[in-house]
Amino acid sequence: MLVTQPDQTSVHEEYQEGRYETSAQAGLQSMPLTFLILNNNSESSNELKAALANARDTRLLGERDNADRFLSDVSLLHPSAAIVVLNANHLDQEFALIKKLVVSNPELAVITASSDTSSSLILRSMRSGAHEFLPLPIVEEEFRTVIERVKELGLGSEHGSKQQGRIVAVFSGKGGSGVSFIATNLSAAMDKPTLLADLNLQAGDAASFLGIDPRYSVSDIVNNRSRLDDTLISGFVTAHSSHLSVLAAPPEAHEAEDIRPQDVTEILHLLRQKYACIVLDLPHTFDPITVSALDLADDVLTVLTLDIPGIRSANRALKVFNRLSYPKSKIHLVVNRWSKNIDIQLQKVEAHLDDQIMGLVPNDYRKVIDSINLGQPLVQSDPSSKISTEIKRIASVVFNESDPSSPQTKKGLLRRGVFGRQNNPATSPLQLSPMLDKA
Repeated sequence: MLVTQPDQTSVHEEYQEGRYETSAQAGLQSMPLTFLILNNNSESSNELKAALANARDTRLLGERDNADRFLSDVSLLHPSAAIVVLNANHLDQEFALIKKLVVSNPELAVITASSDTSSSLILRSMRSGAHEFLPLPIVEEEFRTVIERVKELGLGSEHGSKQQGRIVAVFSGKGGSGVSFIATNLSAAMDKPTLLADLNLQAGDAASFLGIDPRYSVSDIVNNRSRLDDTLISGFVTAHSSHLSVLAAPPEAHEAEDIRPQDVTEILHLLRQKYACIVLDLPHTFDPITVSALDLADDVLTVLTLDIPGIRSANRALKVFNRLSYPKSKIHLVVNRWSKNIDIQLQKVEAHLDDQIMGLVPNDYRKVIDSINLGQPLVQSDPSSKISTEIKRIASVVFNESDPSSPQTKKGLLRRGVFGRQNNPATSPLQLSPMLDKA
């Protein structure tokens, strides 16, 4: 027996009464400290990378083995802190470098690291201008102490957080879920400087969703990374409107072969200093480049469709996110092509995925196809449509622009029972557990 389902308006009313919290609204994810390392020792390099990767509040921007390149990239990337691994054979040059760093970058926290923990070396390090000393090999307690000291000093915080845009990744564990449509419309819904970055490097086509034909792509900006500035960045992106620009995927698949995960980390760090919002259109695989982008994202919209393959792929993605130690406040489930006639109960889906659904993008095949074929974002060509209204609502929640007077309790989208159905398995026309437990 099927129970009558109310329309989507009642679902939105529940959103208003129990508004979904993102990581920014919950205050659970502050801006991490960013680091650049100068080092030519592979053993200590791996140690430092592992320590920075394992700490939630630190992020490695890059590593250099050349002093001149290191100085240049400190000025380009504006990290919160620089780590200089001391080499016994080059101490004079390294201490001279530290003095130069401190003078030219007074907001930069400088950390020296060495296996030589003699008082004379530590004293000389401090006299050169270093703020902290990190003994090698790394002891976790010592490492945390150094990180906390850098935070207490407040160095890097003003410059490191200046003009830091919010990065939202749109991802699905299964192709054909509508990631590019949602990413492009989410970008077009913003009324502040926004960049849509197409990181589906082998087969990205987000630019066509916006009806533009870019001259440059991600590969161009990566190849010119060392000399990027605001003017050059503006030349490599393609303007769609006064608020929206696009960084396109390479036009040929082979052009993506030389792009490394570290390149993506660095260019996104640079771009977030220029744009208030960055939306990432990602492929549906957990390759190293995709993971580096997901790591850097403030929020991840995980798109799924309400069919068994779609729910299984979302479940697998959530398990990967958990292994990557992403906080739950960073991950948000968005159902695409939702219809009130779908027989799967959202409440059962939420229970299976152990997460709340924060968005329901309605199904309207004709409107979506017309929008894609015309290269016109639906939020602009038909702003009053149900799809546009929902995408704009998702954008306002994710980018923390919802009415601050509305309640921020986390009661859940479906707390009164999905679409009015009772929590009785007998009323469900599709039993999820036997099929989904195999995922």
